[in-house]
Amino acid sequence: MKILLIGEYSNVHWTLSQGLRELGHEVTVLSDGDGWKNYPRDLDLKRSSYNHFGGARYLLRLYRLLPQLRGYDVVQLINPMFLELKAERIFPIYKYLRQHNRRVFLGAYGMDRFWVQAGCDCKSFRYSDFNMGSTLRQSAEISQWKDEWLSGSKGKLNQYIAEDCDGIIAGLYEYWISYHPHFGNKTTFIPFPVNLKEVQPIQHHHDGIVRCFIGIQKHRSIYKGTDIMLSALEEVARLYPNCEIVKAESVPYAQYQNMMNNSDLLLDQLYSYTPAMNGLLAMAKGLVLVGGGEPEAYDLMKEKSLRPIINVLPNRDDVIKKLSEIMENPERITSLSDMSRKYVQKHHDYIQVAQSYINFWNTSHKK
Repeated sequence: MKILLIGEYSNVHWTLSQGLRELGHEVTVLSDGDGWKNYPRDLDLKRSSYNHFGGARYLLRLYRLLPQLRGYDVVQLINPMFLELKAERIFPIYKYLRQHNRRVFLGAYGMDRFWVQAGCDCKSFRYSDFNMGSTLRQSAEISQWKDEWLSGSKGKLNQYIAEDCDGIIAGLYEYWISYHPHFGNKTTFIPFPVNLKEVQPIQHHHDGIVRCFIGIQKHRSIYKGTDIMLSALEEVARLYPNCEIVKAESVPYAQYQNMMNNSDLLLDQLYSYTPAMNGLLAMAKGLVLVGGGEPEAYDLMKEKSLRPIINVLPNRDDVIKKLSEIMENPERITSLSDMSRKYVQKHHDYIQVAQSYINFWNTSHKK
């Protein structure tokens, strides 16, 4: 098949393209490299600035590329906002792709209307980035996303594409729960792909020191729960001399990876049920993930025995409790590390995942 993947989140599309090529398919990845992470792509569409001049240049490059975006068997979009444009400007681009290609699919991989809606209904999840039980979390950031996705033009675009496309692929339990009630006849769950050939297992120090890695994104710290995780980690470091904090804050991506490679644990995504790409990459390296590993997510994967994630509830006390248990029993790291890599091998192998995409694309079509 001839396949076009548009957009990038944390190397999902490029890794998927590697698996698809191994299976003999012709693949083109069009993206901006996911911003500062600068992931590989075949066609580059990076926006240099967000002023009027930058927008005009971006549109000009996009329109020059359009003739190359025709004649594909499958086009997959990373998100309804798959271009660095306002939603109103994306509508005609989507319709062009629909008209000039055989099938179009939508990825449910991140922030969008149905994820925001599920988080805000206080019923779909016991907790999420948007709710704690029956209470909505409050922040200027969350209010903005609610306005954009529930009542704004982004939400209208998302609704239109979801209704019109040939199928929807959810990459995490959370996104599957968000879409399946509305589009059960054309939504599937396929785990994110990881190319283990490119991921070398780390060597743990086995010196009694537990090195705990945490990445800080200042503008997303409260939303992702990093503020609570860091506070809990600092308290554990005060109580246990063998706890060492490895904190990456606004560092280049290569340095971020190097710091991760010299750690034992990764603290990530307090409000998630499932590990996303950053957590999966760490697990593939043999780090022990402290974050989202809820029973519902394991059940969706049909996994009964491999449960390597140290699952934490979204509160400071539980994070302190789970980290303290590891500090008191650091020998557990070896077995959890081994189980983590086996888990990724079993469920996230990039060729296996690519075949799952092919199977879904081949059996899906707009009714």
